[in-house]
Amino acid sequence: MNALRKPDQPASAEARVVPMSSVPMHTQIREIIRRRVLDGTYPPHSQMPSESQMMQAFSVSRITIRQAMGDLQKEGLVFKVAGKGSFVAKPKAFQNLSRLQGFGEAMGPWGYETFSQVLSTRQVAASEIVARRLHVAIGEPVYEIQRLRYLNREPISVDQSYFPLALGERLVQEDLATRDIFVILENDLGQHLTHADVQIEAISADAFLARQLRIEEASPLLRIERLTYADEHPIDFEFLYYRGDAFQYRLRIDRT
Repeated sequence: MNALRKPDQPASAEARVVPMSSVPMHTQIREIIRRRVLDGTYPPHSQMPSESQMMQAFSVSRITIRQAMGDLQKEGLVFKVAGKGSFVAKPKAFQNLSRLQGFGEAMGPWGYETFSQVLSTRQVAASEIVARRLHVAIGEPVYEIQRLRYLNREPISVDQSYFPLALGERLVQEDLATRDIFVILENDLGQHLTHADVQIEAISADAFLARQLRIEEASPLLRIERLTYADEHPIDFEFLYYRGDAFQYRLRIDRT
């Protein structure tokens, strides 16, 4: 049973559902369609195949298709227009705040393509806030790394990160375009990351951020201030500027 695909697109193993699998049929179909949305087979704002077409393609009942599409609608990947059918939404990526992860680590399992453009790497004098966060003296040399992060080939955030000087000098020798800094810190530089303090606020994009993120000046952004520790020592202080129309943070809060 093949998933719906473009006429010139060959069938593949990932586009098949398995009737006797332990994974429910609607879950398999949901994952096939999710992949098609994320890889651009179904572009943003394009109309999805009808329920009847999907029933025929997957050889399943209408309720199974509705379960799969309902899940995707809850995730914000598709939306319905009364009398016209379902359409592909522009994917809005999210990161769970309950785990300390780098951007690539968080996005990879969901099928997103991520990479970075290094905007600048330089030694700078610690400002008052950087000095306070990294426990150094004001004016003491620290290392600043600025990156433009991409999600599915669209700019999603500008990351401005500060490190103790010796650590920053080692970091810039690594592949900062395709690897998460957290992964490099742990696997290459032997840092044991333990926790982070995070603050989030809404701001408006200035001219520099608007230009990098390809948005209008004064567009809404999420500004995340994050201080990451290795054991009990602060080693990575960051300002992360995320497009408000394309990214969200999620957090589960338990009542005990």
